[in-house]
Order: sequence, then C-alpha cells, then structure tokens
Amino acid sequence: MMTSDHVARSPAHAGSGLSERYTVEIYQTRAEMGRAVAMDVANRMRAVAADKGSVRMIFAAAPSQSEVLEALTALPNVPWDRVTAFHMDDYLGLEAEAPQRFGNWLQEHLFSKIPAATVHRIAATGTADEICQGYAGLLGEAPIDIVCLGIGVNGHIAFNDPPVADFDDPLSVRVVELDEVCRQQQVDDDCFDRLEAVPQQAITLTIPTLMGAGALFCTVPGARKKAAVKAALEGPITTDCPASILRTHPNCTIYLDREAAPHG
Repeated sequence: MMTSDHVARSPAHAGSGLSERYTVEIYQTRAEMGRAVAMDVANRMRAVAADKGSVRMIFAAAPSQSEVLEALTALPNVPWDRVTAFHMDDYLGLEAEAPQRFGNWLQEHLFSKIPAATVHRIAATGTADEICQGYAGLLGEAPIDIVCLGIGVNGHIAFNDPPVADFDDPLSVRVVELDEVCRQQQVDDDCFDRLEAVPQQAITLTIPTLMGAGALFCTVPGARKKAAVKAALEGPITTDCPASILRTHPNCTIYLDREAAPHG
C-alpha cells in the first residue's frame, strides 16, 4: 500500500476559500483495497455507535463497491443493529422488482446480510416529487455519520453528473437527467445490455447532502476510472468533475487500486 496525506490549498483556487484536506490510499488489488475500506468503515461505525448510540449511513450501489460490502458484512462485532441505512440514488422508470434498481442491488449485497435497525430505500412508486420529498424528510431527521461512495467515469458522485452537479444545491434530493457517459457506464458495468435500456432520469442525493456527512469513504477501483480520479485529485475543484469537491471535506479517505491510481 502507498499512502499519501494532502493538506494544501489548490493553486487554481487560491483565494476561493476551498481548503483541501483528504487522504489517498493505494492498494495493489481490489480485494486488498476492499478489506482495508471495510476495516476503516467498521472502526468508524463502532466509534460513532459508542459515542452516539446509533449510526446513520448512506451507501452507493455499484460494482465498484462489491469488495467493500463483501468484506464489511463478514467482519465481526459491527454494530449493524444500531444502523439506519440509506442509499444515494436510483433510477426512475424501472419496475420495482428490476434487478438494476440500486435498492434491489443493495438488498442482495448488503441489506439481506445484516441486522440493520432501519433501512430506508428510495421508493419505486409514486410521483418523482413525492419520492424526493419523502426521502429528503427521512434524511433530514438527523445528521448523516458515514457515506460509502465511489466516483463515476465522468467524475460523478451519486448521480450528480457534470452537466447537472451543483456544489450549492438547495435541495437534498432531486431528479436529474443522466448524461450519456454515465448511462454508458451502466452498460460497461454489465448492469444493462444496451444503452437504450438505461433510464434517462434518476433520483439522487445532492452534493451538499453527501458532503454534510461526518466521514466519507470513497472506493474507486479499475483502469476505466483513472482519468476521473486524476481530474478529481489533481484538477481544479469544479463541477466539470464533481468528485473534485471531495478534496474539501474535513474527513474524506479515497481508496484506489493500482489500476485506478493516476500515476499507478
């Protein structure tokens, strides 16, 4: 593993007031990376549960998270019974039972394996406004402690693609149009067999919602993510690469395998 700690001010944003503090950890393999993330997340969960009595968490649903969730659900003494779980996005226009729905993916890879106290899934039925308002209400009941997320090939976090990402979004949950790069990623990840089958709209937690959490654990494996990671870590902090905002969070760790590392 190679670890680097960054405490700096982006030269491109000198005077912007965006102070950068984040940690990057690079591992040789996805499996090694997944185990490391899981250990760190579990330790944070234990600490929050001991301090507050409960843990509010948001999970990403994507193949990039598979190794993390597999390792995390296998660890002993994780306080799942004190967890209130959310997920960060889902499609509009898919049937409730569609396996591509992120709530269903998380049910298979996470929720069915843990005795979580409460699981809040983004509703599959109802109007988009009703779904957004209902989920926003649940999220707003108390601060979020932990977010487990990734970075898309276009630099998105959740479904905040570059054309729609807003670092100062006034909403906590919204409907978005998915750009073609994001939709193609779903095909490349073998979630859909063709681009035309990928929904064009989704519901997503906004960037301020994610950034408002106490700790962010961002897992990004694979060579297809290399360019996005490089832009996120080394480019300007801009919605052209929404993940670049992660550098301003006071407690964010970004985990990469060697293939995703900008200079790996």
